[in-house]
Amino acid sequence: MSGVSAGLIVLLLLVIFAVVVIVRTIRIVPQQTSQIVERLGRYSRTLDGGIHFLVPFVDKVRANIDLREQVVSFPPQPVITSDNLVVNIDTVIYYAVNDAKAAVYEIANFIQGIEQLTVTTLRNVIGSLDLEQTLTSRDQINAQLRGVLDEATGKWGIRVSRVELKAIDPPHSVQDSMEKQMRAERDRRAAILTAEGVKQSAILAAEGEKQSQILRAEGSAQARILEAQGQARAIQQVFDAIHRGKPTQRLLAYQYLQVLPQIARGDANKMWIVPSELTDALKGIGNALGGTDQGPTGRDEDEWVDSGERVPTAFEETALEDPARALAEARGEAARSSAEAEGHRKGVTGGTHGFPADPPGMPSAAVPSPAPEAPVAPEPPAVPQPPVAPEPPASPTDQPGGEPRP
Repeated sequence: MSGVSAGLIVLLLLVIFAVVVIVRTIRIVPQQTSQIVERLGRYSRTLDGGIHFLVPFVDKVRANIDLREQVVSFPPQPVITSDNLVVNIDTVIYYAVNDAKAAVYEIANFIQGIEQLTVTTLRNVIGSLDLEQTLTSRDQINAQLRGVLDEATGKWGIRVSRVELKAIDPPHSVQDSMEKQMRAERDRRAAILTAEGVKQSAILAAEGEKQSQILRAEGSAQARILEAQGQARAIQQVFDAIHRGKPTQRLLAYQYLQVLPQIARGDANKMWIVPSELTDALKGIGNALGGTDQGPTGRDEDEWVDSGERVPTAFEETALEDPARALAEARGEAARSSAEAEGHRKGVTGGTHGFPADPPGMPSAAVPSPAPEAPVAPEPPAVPQPPVAPEPPASPTDQPGGEPRP
């Protein structure tokens, strides 16, 4: 029994030894991976992706290097700017191993070496810039860092493809000051824009007031012209009627008596003076009622007779302007003024004042067309007006010396 057990143990040991030899002999390397093989403690060769055979117990794999591009982020580092401000900067490095042998034998820990080299280079670069330049010159800082790191890590078999500043954090007091400065700048711009808007609004309001005053003045002038023309036509009609009617003394005396109550009307009148012509007016009325002034034929010599004659006056050429045409002209002037104000507003907002013009698609101010001229109504026939009473003749007592008239 003891001999059989010893044989089984030897067989088992031989199987285990064979397995270990096979494992140490066959090596399968993944794609984009390199392995450094040492033979008896010295560099032998570099294994690339695929299957390889080693000498067991003689060859040994020293390191397994990943050839893919790697990304490493370093913790924030305090850096002093040229204006003596401390800022914390986070950096991100993109690198790839080109030579696995150099990455293993040229430096003990290339990740730590890249980190320290990044910190020292970053402090050199930021030390020559102030805070404002540091915040606005990220591309320049990234390019300088990449150039220095790529040159220094080239002998390590490492290629730095990209360097990025992930964050730049100034002190909290500086951040508060920057926020206050930006707020003040924005308030200043808002005040300027508000002032520009108020200015443009005042200009447009003044232009509108100017145009409205011009239109009101033109309308008032047209109204006065029409009123003056109407009064001129009325005066002409009255003038013609008086000349054609030949008013008598009785008619003038009657109208004179009708005007007397209007003279005495009013609360402020405390005393009323009766003129001397009242006796002549009463005498004329008495004669008209008694018939003492009629001639032998029973007919009044001053009877109102229409002779048909027309006395030429200075108002023959006066013509009233059509009100519809005057209204159409006023509307046209208002439309042109509105168009000029709209054009001025568009020119100002599209120029140097910074205000935008009307957005696309918005309809512009429509200019109304003048209204069609209304047909002129025919003038009504002139109605004869009562003639204006001339000044009555003086009484006999008004003659010089008190002598009666012949």
